[in-house]
Amino acid sequence: MNELKLNNKRTVLVGLAFLSICSFWQMYDNLVPLILKGTFHMDESLTGAIMAADNILALFLLPLFGGLSDRRKPGKLGRRTPFILAGTAGAVILMNLLPILDNSYYGQAAQFKLVSFVIVLGLLLISMGTYRSPAVALMPDVTPKPLRSKGNAIINLMGAVGGVLYLGVSVVLYPASKTKGLEHVNYQPLFLIVSGIMVAAVAVMLLTIREPRLTEENRALEKKHPEWNLAEDDGSGSEVLPKPVQKSLIFLLASIALWYVGYNGVTTWFSTYVNEVMGEGIGGTNTCLMVATVGAIISYIPIGMIASKVGRKRTIQAGVILLACCFLAGYLLTVRATTITPPMYAAFALVGLAWAAINVNSLPMVVEMCKGSDVGKFTGYYYTASMAAQVITPVLAGTLMKEISYQVLFPYAAFFVAMSFVTMLFVRHGDSRAEAKTGLDAFGDMDD
Repeated sequence: MNELKLNNKRTVLVGLAFLSICSFWQMYDNLVPLILKGTFHMDESLTGAIMAADNILALFLLPLFGGLSDRRKPGKLGRRTPFILAGTAGAVILMNLLPILDNSYYGQAAQFKLVSFVIVLGLLLISMGTYRSPAVALMPDVTPKPLRSKGNAIINLMGAVGGVLYLGVSVVLYPASKTKGLEHVNYQPLFLIVSGIMVAAVAVMLLTIREPRLTEENRALEKKHPEWNLAEDDGSGSEVLPKPVQKSLIFLLASIALWYVGYNGVTTWFSTYVNEVMGEGIGGTNTCLMVATVGAIISYIPIGMIASKVGRKRTIQAGVILLACCFLAGYLLTVRATTITPPMYAAFALVGLAWAAINVNSLPMVVEMCKGSDVGKFTGYYYTASMAAQVITPVLAGTLMKEISYQVLFPYAAFFVAMSFVTMLFVRHGDSRAEAKTGLDAFGDMDD
């Protein structure tokens, strides 16, 4: 079954688009709450509402543009690549206006500067929303179904690398010794560096990936293996799922929403939480987050291999249990200490492992339930569930922290993650239908 050997090099190159996206969102989640609270003096509820805006837009934009890329007639660049190029170009221009407005408002506050910041932020979020689904759908387009957990492991690895690139730069440029006690921090260098990362990553992908040819090759392969498909497909892009599969899809999407409520609650508020509870700036915060990301990077490929042996569902359930336990540990550690301690780094390394087990397998389970003609639409379903959760959690978690205590953050996250274990019990479809004869070869052994 040599035809089922994953092309690692190609998957890494496809994953460069996701690297650029994750580098941006790591920066966005990290810096924008600090800017809103520090420069514009917004409270937790209003900050949470603005942080939820990207997810509200994503509820509409991700399935819309995923579906549009499905229906787009493949041109010279294919169906997905034009969306990736246009979205990245718009985002890079708009994101660099944010620190200019931030610094200007701090220098001399004016209402029109605040309004301009919010407008630019909204346009930036629209630009990012136009190409996330097409970028993520590109991997299933060029990867046979039985190998998509392994392919998604590499895609998530690339996303984690994007996050680490941002976190590493921020730790070097903004250590706690330089930011502690400052009334205002100029974040423009970070925005410029992240925009450079995004441009470079997408440029390399454009020069190395020939989307139309690779998509046609994969479709030809899947036609030889009708046993991989759970849905009836007449090629029109309007699939009919059997009712048991529909039920599994609904419970899977509910699970995705629940674990994102917990996980995104922490990622959205962690920089503010550490600043308020422990008095540390983004240097200390980002060191902790970088440990979690490195833990995920180390785990992605082994997790993809494990899932191909024991199943995606079991791997996800193990990750859910571990993630809930880590968040409970985070609560115990933060109520006992006023600074970030080595045990907290260990807990966050395990958070990375747990999130890898969940994230590597959840998208492949969703797209396993469709055929190639609707991969973009089903990718949109996945992101609709995750973004719906992320609409709720910044506001809900922020309000609870404001009204009760900042220390409610970790128990809140642990509860919702634990609830996702319950809904996963009702998911009966979406595991790998076939298994590659060989595992992911050594990561350095990459095919052309």
